[in-house]
Amino acid sequence: MEYGGWADERYGAVADAFSRNFAESGELGASVAVFAAGRKVVDLWGGVADERTGRPWDEHTVVPVFSCAKGVVSVCVHLLAQEGRLDLDAPVARYWPEFANGGKEGITARMVLAHRAGLPALDRSPGFEEITAWTPVVHAIEEQAPLWEPGTAHEYHGHTFGFVLGELIRRVTGLTPGAYFRSAIGDGLGLRTWIGLPEQEVAHLARLVEAAGRPGNPDPESLIMRIVTMNGAFAFPGLDEPHGWNDPALLRAEIPGAGAVSSARSLATLYAAVATGVDGSARLLTRDTVTDALRELTAGPSWSGFPDLGARWGSGFLLDAPRFRPMLGERSFGNDGSGGQFAFGDDEYGVGFAYTANRMIGHGDARSARLVTAVRECLSRS
Repeated sequence: MEYGGWADERYGAVADAFSRNFAESGELGASVAVFAAGRKVVDLWGGVADERTGRPWDEHTVVPVFSCAKGVVSVCVHLLAQEGRLDLDAPVARYWPEFANGGKEGITARMVLAHRAGLPALDRSPGFEEITAWTPVVHAIEEQAPLWEPGTAHEYHGHTFGFVLGELIRRVTGLTPGAYFRSAIGDGLGLRTWIGLPEQEVAHLARLVEAAGRPGNPDPESLIMRIVTMNGAFAFPGLDEPHGWNDPALLRAEIPGAGAVSSARSLATLYAAVATGVDGSARLLTRDTVTDALRELTAGPSWSGFPDLGARWGSGFLLDAPRFRPMLGERSFGNDGSGGQFAFGDDEYGVGFAYTANRMIGHGDARSARLVTAVRECLSRS
């Protein structure tokens, strides 16, 4: 297996774990990046970006990162709050009056960030073209009534998370969430992270594949499938059906809850910029802002009775959860993706971490956990 990039000698264990993923976990193509104290200490890639052609994974390769998009959107929302342009505890309707319809007048951005708004899925079923046009989804959200009293229960807001917060960003800034992210954060940091992939970047896109034995679709009428497919508009976990997650038309659209495309280096840079600043720059979010985001708001069984897997949520970010997604400690915050991708920051340890891959393994996927364990070991020795 050919690898590219490098690792600081103090982080050689991360390089070893990256190699083990290929040898023991059926890795196809992947990348991992780590920042420590604002300095890049690991930047590795290897394997195959497109199994059909054998195109290798290189330093410019990007891949769909699914719900890692929620971390990108959450950084944007917290930045606007930090600047005083958005009150997370004020009604969304303050900024978006039409949102108040149907009993949603008390829903706050904080409830959406915590998956507690009662809006995990829509009653209406916008088609693919309507979803990619943005406005029809906004109108569907305006018409939607909450499934429970907002704030009293939780259920994963797979796509509505991004559309509600994305429209809130648009109402405050005049820019769609993907455009605001690039303008406020991405362009300045030189990130290869997009919500809405530019046409010229399609050639650098890794092609997703499903691992053998990955579970198939559950009941398409179940709430979880309605959530992750937007009532059947997207294929999931299928990738190559019409509007699967290898479809460039889907990835070029702004699907802010799950449609980001990125390299590991760029996601790690983003989280490092939030946690510490990068290469001597000031951190993007202050310690007080991150502390506010870290307050646990959601845990335990969901409204629909989905089992408690041990996940913990703050305001828009997964928190350290040994049973679900172990990170480094109580100052860790991040998001994962359905393909196994994972990115987080930690301002106590001064870390920005990201792992991306194109083989989707599903339950029992040990790849990112192996890499995080190696990072933890390296920090303990430094």
